[in-house]
Amino acid sequence: MGAPGAGLAIALENLFPPLPSEVILPLAGFTASKGDMTLFEAIFWTTLGSVVGAVALYGVGALLGRARVVAIARRLPLVDVSDIEKTEAWFARHGRRTVFFGRMIPIFRSLISIPAGVERMPVPVFLVLTTLGSLIWNTVFVMAGYLLGENWELVEGYAGILSKAVLGVVALAVVVFVVVRLRRRGRHHAER
Repeated sequence: MGAPGAGLAIALENLFPPLPSEVILPLAGFTASKGDMTLFEAIFWTTLGSVVGAVALYGVGALLGRARVVAIARRLPLVDVSDIEKTEAWFARHGRRTVFFGRMIPIFRSLISIPAGVERMPVPVFLVLTTLGSLIWNTVFVMAGYLLGENWELVEGYAGILSKAVLGVVALAVVVFVVVRLRRRGRHHAER
């Protein structure tokens, strides 16, 4: 499918984060280095795919809205409605930066669109920040594949290390969160 196919693959990667953009983007760059598409087409179509996927997830957040997110949070174990309120306040203070920089963090580049939709970040601002962040991320990986040529798969190895480090930090943060929350609930029940 050429360059549009690379864009479609990246749009799907936004919707299903386990699909690795760290493989798709360098492969698009390698394909461009062989002349099957231009470098501009590879970057343009993959960035367009990123934006399309992000807009779909923004729509999910906007469709659910705050009330449904709070209702879902009330049913989830280890989640307090106050967490939602804190997240809203944090996003209100740092929302634009999180959308821009979140495009360059594995897994989060997809998920950051949902709170942006819930908070109804202005669509033009969301589109500009998403496009710029995605353009930087995609250009780096497409160029790496383009410059490495036949050795494009080396990019995945280094990106995989970075992805694992980021995911390790996130996993540790989740464990700490769960332990703190369980202890707090245990104390709360003991006080009753």
